Amino acid sequence: MEIKIIKATPKKMKAKPKDESKLGFGKLVTDHFFNIKYKEGQGWHDALIEPYRPLQLDPTAMCLHYGQEIFEGLKAYRGPKGEVYLFRPKENIKRMNISAERLCMPLMDEEIFLEAIQKLVILEKDWVPKGEGTSLYIRPIMIATEAALGVHPANEYLFFIVVGPVGAYYPQGFSPTKMFVSQDHVRATKGGTGHVKAAINYAASLFATRIATSKGYTQVLWLDAIENKYIEEVGTSNIFFVIGDELITPPLGGTILPGITRNSVIKLAKHFKIKVVERLITIHEVIESSKNGKLKEAFASGTAAIISPVGQIHYRGRDYLINGGKTGPIAEKLYNEILQIQYGMKDDPFKWRVQISD
Repeated sequence: MEIKIIKATPKKMKAKPKDESKLGFGKLVTDHFFNIKYKEGQGWHDALIEPYRPLQLDPTAMCLHYGQEIFEGLKAYRGPKGEVYLFRPKENIKRMNISAERLCMPLMDEEIFLEAIQKLVILEKDWVPKGEGTSLYIRPIMIATEAALGVHPANEYLFFIVVGPVGAYYPQGFSPTKMFVSQDHVRATKGGTGHVKAAINYAASLFATRIATSKGYTQVLWLDAIENKYIEEVGTSNIFFVIGDELITPPLGGTILPGITRNSVIKLAKHFKIKVVERLITIHEVIESSKNGKLKEAFASGTAAIISPVGQIHYRGRDYLINGGKTGPIAEKLYNEILQIQYGMKDDPFKWRVQISD
């Protein structure tokens, strides 16, 4: 399928940010976006990169009523010689199709998906920032657009991709975060949609997150919905603990998002001969390990922040420091290794890095 490109006129192009240290996260979008439509019986059609504009939806568009909305998140990175890289984009594409299948939405052709990302990023190459720790965030989205009020899978959809320059996800950058263990609310249940990147999951997490941030914590550390004791994931990331000589992370079981950075951390840690264990772990084990000194460090992993050290956990009215509230050596090592692979600063033994522009 041909992707048509309509370029914005110079007069309508936005001024690019001058101070990359103030980019923040998710505040800016570029001059163009990709979109393609789907209709039952016709399939995907009218692939287009065009000047950025508002979407027009019917008030009864089904995404507004029944939650058929999924998305992904990945980045483009500026290399040392000005080249541009993607990091494991095919994994994001595969995961989005898993999300689509779970929400009864049409699958996107993987080749068109990847081509759309590449062409849009290349067109917006001048927006890819050069500063340390900066990147071009890429957000693919699919929504149900059929105008109908009856509850059923929609017959029409819109898939689009927007991009924008970003800095660090957390204002404190690569510094230890503080996690609040939620006991009154849950993120996902078995048989639900916790393993897919659907908008409904994030909407359900906002209330507990607001409670956590109002108390001075960075994110929520979620427990399971049945026994309220097994650790699952952080609000925007997967979670890892270094207990004794093991790097432990909860297993994927339908309630946890299969993070691409999570998978990268596991493979990279094994490459460094670090013992990695995927198993159920309770909050009680973590707290007890904190008390007896066996909990050496903890960190979260995700596309936005890569690695986020965890320096403190709040549980049942008490704060527990981890590694004295400081970043641990394993988190720092994994962060630096992934970062250098993403930015083309060192060899990529896993072939994760994809160069799309010189």
